[in-house]
Amino acid sequence: MSAALRVDGERLWESLMTMAQHGATSAGGVSRLALSDEDRLGRDLFVQWARAAGCSIRVDTMGNIFARREGTDLTLAPVLTGSHGDSQPAGGKFDGIYGVLAGLEVLRTLNDHGVQTQRAIEVVNWTNEEGSRFAPAMIASGVYTGVFDLAYGLSRTDAQGVSLGQALEHIGYAGSHPCQAGPVHAAFELHIEQGPILEAQDFTIGVVTGAQGQRWYEVDLIGRSAHAGTTPMDHRLDALLGFARVVEAVNGLGLAHGDEGRATVGMAQIHPNSRNVVPGRVHFSVEFRHPDESALEQLDGLLRTAIRDIAEAIGLHWQVEQIFQYAPIAFDADCVAVVRSASEKLGYRSRSIISGAGHDACYLNRVAPTAMIFVPCVDGLSHNEAEHIHPHWAEAGANVLLQAVLGKAE
Repeated sequence: MSAALRVDGERLWESLMTMAQHGATSAGGVSRLALSDEDRLGRDLFVQWARAAGCSIRVDTMGNIFARREGTDLTLAPVLTGSHGDSQPAGGKFDGIYGVLAGLEVLRTLNDHGVQTQRAIEVVNWTNEEGSRFAPAMIASGVYTGVFDLAYGLSRTDAQGVSLGQALEHIGYAGSHPCQAGPVHAAFELHIEQGPILEAQDFTIGVVTGAQGQRWYEVDLIGRSAHAGTTPMDHRLDALLGFARVVEAVNGLGLAHGDEGRATVGMAQIHPNSRNVVPGRVHFSVEFRHPDESALEQLDGLLRTAIRDIAEAIGLHWQVEQIFQYAPIAFDADCVAVVRSASEKLGYRSRSIISGAGHDACYLNRVAPTAMIFVPCVDGLSHNEAEHIHPHWAEAGANVLLQAVLGKAE
């Protein structure tokens, strides 16, 4: 029976399009920042749908939502699937939420066919995966898996000084269940690739075997604000000049570390940010990604050296703080094999792939056997309002997820 099961692709697509109305932007994407009013509406809708599918709901102290479909043996650990519902400030309709709603579609499909699994199945909607409102990213799954403690997670603040804990209270999702991993038999996260490989090579499914390591930094360059008209060029302590040189240096470090190297300056705050004032301070981010931990360690040293040399040449003070890191990971071999087998059984063309992005599954892999499933996205575009996937890709990924979850839950 299980081998013949297929999800309802039209129902899944309708769920995705309905959810995309919460935080919809004029350019066709979504802006559903973590713990915003738009995120609250999306959470409410997920909870409503999950309850309609017969699930019990629990919300933990980091706002993670778990929808549980009970199994026949209450003594067994559940199978977990899901992703996140928050978006980038100008993000797409599928990043994260596709994995949540595909998990819900798995439960709906089991209900449609009267399939009762031995193990319970839980669909999770993780809080603040993106890290675009509260840094660092994946903070709630990090607390769940013991990477961060609860006090640290709740104390993270956004640009307006609102803490994550305050935001949870504001939208009504400050749960009482402990944010701590219990026994999990296996976990799967379905996600769009967010890159161009699968579409370019005509693969429907990416069997994700691991993920790149990451390091995030916050950097301050401090000079002296001065009048743009009266301060000679050779008397300036121009923090923005130092910033420009650091950006070029960071780009060079990424290029120097081969095809797998990634180096990005994605955020900057210029002070005082006035057109006729020499900038006295720049606060900015640097991010490195690489599948080799030794390369990340080398990049760390090279970054600090470059910033020091650039700052000293101009006469700036400088500070570098690493705010986030995780090592490259390998997903559980048996869970990966289950995904690969499901893809083959369903007749989808698949290939092994390494994730270039961070995902909640990367932390979950610390406490439970975990694997990921990718589907293509058009032109590899993500974190963009134009992000798009085709309905048949969405359906294919959910079918693989269904078979993988059943393979572990029966």
